[in-house]
Amino acid sequence: MKKYNSIFSLFVLLLAVNVVSCQDDAESFDSKVITGDVSKKVATHLLKPGVDEMLQTFQATIPQPVESDIHIVYKAEPSLVTTYNEIYYDAAVALPEDYYEVKESNVIINKGSVVSTDVVLHFKDLTALNSNLVYVLPVTVAESDWELLESARTVYYVFKGAALINTVANIKERRLKPNFLHAGVLIGLKTITVEALVRADELNNKISTLMGIEGKFLLRFSDQGLPGNQLQLATTSTNATNPNWTIETGKWVHIAFTYDGNTGQSEMFVDGVSRGYGNKTIRTTVNWGYSYPVEEETELKRGFWIGYSYEAARYLDGDICECRIWNRVLTVEEIQAKNHFYYVDPKSEGLVAYWKFDEGQGMSITDYASGNNLTANKDLTWKPLELPEKNQ
Repeated sequence: MKKYNSIFSLFVLLLAVNVVSCQDDAESFDSKVITGDVSKKVATHLLKPGVDEMLQTFQATIPQPVESDIHIVYKAEPSLVTTYNEIYYDAAVALPEDYYEVKESNVIINKGSVVSTDVVLHFKDLTALNSNLVYVLPVTVAESDWELLESARTVYYVFKGAALINTVANIKERRLKPNFLHAGVLIGLKTITVEALVRADELNNKISTLMGIEGKFLLRFSDQGLPGNQLQLATTSTNATNPNWTIETGKWVHIAFTYDGNTGQSEMFVDGVSRGYGNKTIRTTVNWGYSYPVEEETELKRGFWIGYSYEAARYLDGDICECRIWNRVLTVEEIQAKNHFYYVDPKSEGLVAYWKFDEGQGMSITDYASGNNLTANKDLTWKPLELPEKNQ
């Protein structure tokens, strides 16, 4: 039944698009005002934790310049939600007035131009919306001193709930380094918690790097005869591990690694459950805030990386997201808190790096905690998905 409904919905959507296209064909485009991109009448935004506001802009256009200024006034028109629902066979509700402001509604297409000044919309308090509902804000032309293309008069802004994680990156044969614009937060750490949500495709008997600095303080899988899926802390003086520090491949697992340099004690958690302490006491200070020239191979080996250490073959073969560094040891209660695996407040106490890997394109990863953004050596492979998985 679900497959039938999906096919039917696609047919209806295509039919609706064809109807709009026929309307467009029936109208002359010559010198008529068009609102935004005629092919993108619906702008959909997913409601995500921590994203409380956003600014959106669009422009009016005309196919060719004219000899006088064109003045246009836009307004929010909640009554058009009914029209949206009829076209897209949805059951959306109007976005309440408290959640938006049309900041720039009067625009001009200047004489000789084909593009207007920006219409600016401010959406606010979005985290207070009900993620189980679909909200729509229609923005349409209220006044114009020039003829309009009626079928391209309105833009619909849609807001609906999303999974906590909707995009991840595959970092096979990739390495990522921070820009270190705020390197100080990663230097002189006597206590630390490192977290990552990973789904490894393969962890065979080669070194697979999670993150850190080779020869200083590095979290990696395998080495020295260890199983390919066993985590190891490698430092300047010695290495620490535990036979229980293992993860499964082919499934999403949350890794939390805590270290207290005052006691020399390290501990690994998998999906919130302790896997025990490291077999070595190591007293050191973590200094991960190093910048370095990429061109020098010896410096490559010593710098901080995610998914790389010493040589290119030591990449992490799998998907990754929710990478975090804290300057304190998280408690068991904090690690096991509801939804902690999938999201934390970027302003949380002691959070000094937070790379969500939710960009969905390119090779740059935002640090939501301190601004030490990551850059990969080449474009990442991005995967859409929903986490937590429905059976969790």
